[in-house]
Parts: sequence; C-alpha cells; structure tokens
Amino acid sequence: MSWKVSPTIDSILDKGDDFTSITRDEALTLLSLELDSREIYALMETAHRMSCRQFGNKAENHFHIGINVAPCPYNCSFCSLTTQAGIFKHAIEFSEADIQKWSVDAACQGADALNIMTTGTFSFERLLAVGRLLKKTVSTPLVANTRDITHKEAEMLLDAGFVGAYHAVRLGEGRDTPFDRDKRIRTISVIKDVGLCWMNCVEPVGPEHRPEEITDLMFLAREHGATYSGVMRRINFPGSPMAAHGMITEREMARMVAVSRLVMGDAPRAHCTHEPNAVSLLAGANLFFPEVGASPRDGEVDTGKGRGKNIRLCRGIQAEMGWNPDLPSNCFEAKAHIVCDSAGTKNSP
Repeated sequence: MSWKVSPTIDSILDKGDDFTSITRDEALTLLSLELDSREIYALMETAHRMSCRQFGNKAENHFHIGINVAPCPYNCSFCSLTTQAGIFKHAIEFSEADIQKWSVDAACQGADALNIMTTGTFSFERLLAVGRLLKKTVSTPLVANTRDITHKEAEMLLDAGFVGAYHAVRLGEGRDTPFDRDKRIRTISVIKDVGLCWMNCVEPVGPEHRPEEITDLMFLAREHGATYSGVMRRINFPGSPMAAHGMITEREMARMVAVSRLVMGDAPRAHCTHEPNAVSLLAGANLFFPEVGASPRDGEVDTGKGRGKNIRLCRGIQAEMGWNPDLPSNCFEAKAHIVCDSAGTKNSP
C-alpha cells in the first residue's frame, strides 16, 4: 500500500513548507480534507514544522484576565456575559488587589503576556487605570481586549502601558453580533497605525460556519499583518442560543489551525489555539491562553474556578508535546526577568 499523499495536496504543502502563502482555493481544499486521511496528517506535520522553525520551539502563554462581569446589552449570541444569556444578573468588577495578584502570579509562572479583557460597556478610563497599575506592578507585556476604539483611545492605551490589542472580526459579525464588520476592520487599522501589536484569532468557530467564511478571516489576518492568529472554537455555555448547532471537535479545530498556519506563512510571531489542547500543538499552534476572571465561554464568575486552564497546566501540556515555554517570547521585545521565591512571590523586576 502506498503512503504517498495526492500530488495536489503535496504541491500545496510544499508551498507552505517554503513559507509561500497559499491561495484561498488551496486553503479551501485543505479545509475539506477528511480527518482520517493521510493528507490531514501531512498537513498537520507541515504546519508543525513551520512553527518549530519560525518560532524556535518556543511555547507562548498569554494570560487572560477578565476584569469585569456584567449582563452586557450587546447580546452577542455566543457570549455568556450578555443580558439575554441571563447567567449574570449584576455587574461585578474584580478588585485591584485581585488583578494585581493574578498578574504577579502569572508573571512568576512565566506568562509571556497579560491579556486584559473587558465587556463592551466597561469604562475605558477604568481599563486605562488597570494598565497604569499593572505597568508599575509587573514587566510582563500588556494586551488590551476591549471594544472598537478611536486613534486617540489607541494612543491612550499606549500611554497607559499596553503594547498590544486583541481585536477580531468574529464569524457571524453583524448576524450573531450587533457590530459592523467594516468598523471592526477600521479598529484593526487604528491599532496598527499607533504602533500597538494587533493580536487576532479566527473565532468563535462552530459547525454552522461555512469554509468560505472561515477562510476569509484567515486571509484577513494575513493581509493585515496580525502578530499572531489561529483558531478558537465556540464553547456552548448552558442555555446558549447557539447550542442547537453543536460544537466542532478539537480534531476539527486542529485541521483549521494547520490551514491557518499555512495561510499566515512567514507573517506571524506565534500561532494560537483556544481552548488549550494537545492536538493543535501538532498542527502549528504554539500559543495558549490560560484564564482567570470573566470569560464569555463560562458560567462561573471566575473562570479560573470553572473552564479556565491555569498556566502550570498549559505549560505542562506544551512540554509534553515538545514545546519549550521557558524560552523568551517571540511576540514582544525582551522583557525584564522576574525573580520569584519558591512560593511564587515576586521579589524584583
């Protein structure tokens, strides 16, 4: 029995292996590969080898801190933090002490970045205050995850200590969300114009999303020069209006992660998957998001006590799969070394 892949797939994978960005039609061909085919494993192997070569075997952990819980009136269909979901009845903002402790603990455990997430109506001034506080507390790079912003607001994020901003055009934008796709893309341009790193993910993927939709967002990340991209699947919280669609499996997500990696070519500094899983680490992913605080995928106030994975678990999965989380981050300039005692307390920046 021959174990060769088809010439068509082999030709596409050769382009990826040379860091030559593949075409949309080629990406769609790869997304249609059967999960049990020998071609899918050749695809994953190619994506994995690309990331090992480009990222130097570095595993990244960008620590998500959701700093507030609120019944958000924007009512994105995939989010548990909405009025229509009915899970959270009252607004809760985590204290500065909580945020500082999470941040110091994350820094001491080797986090490569802190992703500070807010709900859509959260005070922008309060987000800036958190940035200024954490800039004094840890040397770990800060990434904002908030609403659409103006040039002035992006400059304010820089002044407050943020070096990056996560912003995605979501699958179903304008259908499953009340937001305008073009405005989301304008915010991406704003982020890059002021000198912030733009962080991205193709998300939140469900079985209802057509390959063409998914591919379009992969190429948007490539064309706008995302610092990292990748794939996040939709998680259906209890009572989710999207529950009827079901969820994709981690194997299906790994296929998408691999295709996205070939699409991104030599552009990214890392490649992400969410939630943390081992199979995507064999498909080109090297970036995980450990989590605490609010999460749009959880019904717990603090996802660290629910779905969220901690840094030690993420680092363990990465090490088991041959990635090294102790190497310096590729996403940012070198940060100051943080010295911690055996209890995980920061002694000096």
